[in-house]
Amino acid sequence: MHDIRALRADPAAFDAALARRGAPAAAAEALRLDDLRVEATRIVQAAQTTRNELSRQIGAAMKAGDTAGAERLKAEVKAAVDAAAAATPDQHEAARDALLAALPNRLDADVPDGADESANAVLHVHGTPPTLPFAAKQHFELGEALGLMDFPTAAKLAGARFTVLKGALARLERALGHWMISLHAEEHGYTEATVPFLVNDATMYGTGQLPKFGEDLFRTTDGRWLIPTAEVPLTNFARGEMLAEAALPIRLTALTPCFRSEAGAAGRDTRGMLRQHQFSKVELVSITTPEDSAAEHERMTRCAERVLTELGLVWRRLLLCAGDTGFGAVKTYDLEVWLPGQQAWREISSCSNCRDFQARRMDARFRPGGGKGTEFVHTLNGSGVAVGRALIAVMETHQNQDGSVTIPEVLRPWMGGLERIGG
Repeated sequence: MHDIRALRADPAAFDAALARRGAPAAAAEALRLDDLRVEATRIVQAAQTTRNELSRQIGAAMKAGDTAGAERLKAEVKAAVDAAAAATPDQHEAARDALLAALPNRLDADVPDGADESANAVLHVHGTPPTLPFAAKQHFELGEALGLMDFPTAAKLAGARFTVLKGALARLERALGHWMISLHAEEHGYTEATVPFLVNDATMYGTGQLPKFGEDLFRTTDGRWLIPTAEVPLTNFARGEMLAEAALPIRLTALTPCFRSEAGAAGRDTRGMLRQHQFSKVELVSITTPEDSAAEHERMTRCAERVLTELGLVWRRLLLCAGDTGFGAVKTYDLEVWLPGQQAWREISSCSNCRDFQARRMDARFRPGGGKGTEFVHTLNGSGVAVGRALIAVMETHQNQDGSVTIPEVLRPWMGGLERIGG
């Protein structure tokens, strides 16, 4: 959500910010609706003042026996009340807020221009894509050959874009999730949380999934929504709260299933488990002060990078361009891993700073320790990381010529000491 006062202060800059994202100008319409709200509010307030003043005069006229004068004054009161009823400032405010709620966040100045992922900037590369002495297989080829990745059964149970894992691969996926959330909770200072997987409209609205992205979500028959990421419930911990500055930053993490309709993914990544309707992810959320949010963004991204390094993966950090940055973010770092089977870089984590965009939607504030009044908190979120994609990367990176997969050392304690799957 945008601050109408900031928009009013510089409408041209606001429209220029939208243009960077390829969105049409909206400042004039937002200001028109806000002007209607202001005028309607003035009419309501004026009517109340008129009613108060004339009520006293009506009483005086009645006391003096001036029935005609009292009736004339009553007619004036009724006209003022009718004008107030027709003014509807709440409707104008709702229309203004609906417009603002559909507009993306303003980007940071250092976000590069560009329409799509081709303009993203590579900031750092960790490791060198390996040249294997054999023809590398993709994860689904490895998994099916091992008899531990079953797509036909998943399709029978649920349809396309689902996977059944068995035996050691199922345990490896579980090990990845448990190891990652333990790392973030025990070493990176995040508080582990167990959260609802079903949430209400207000929770989805708070983080920006509604109203714009409803088609990307799954909704239940009783009006709740399956979470697309634990960012949604975790960030909403702060909704409607007045936090003490001393309590910030609040760092939260959760390992949850995530549910996405993949409405715009027709024909993309149809083989394997790269793009699923259901997958597990370890999410990182930070709630902090405006002064600290940029540093918190860097910290969060380093926490996700450590996961990839510990797993022995080749990865890189990208700064997303204007056209590839998500709706609620001012700046996003993507982490991509090299998949030898695909011979391609694929996203495994996104870490975003939303500044006060979500906080305004949620009315999440803090009271500065040394000052008066309140301020909106800043919110950040990142994948720490997507479990299914981590499984894919581990399988393809640590595959062997005989089709077996070597288990990274950090996961072996979670695998009962097992060093290899298959072979």
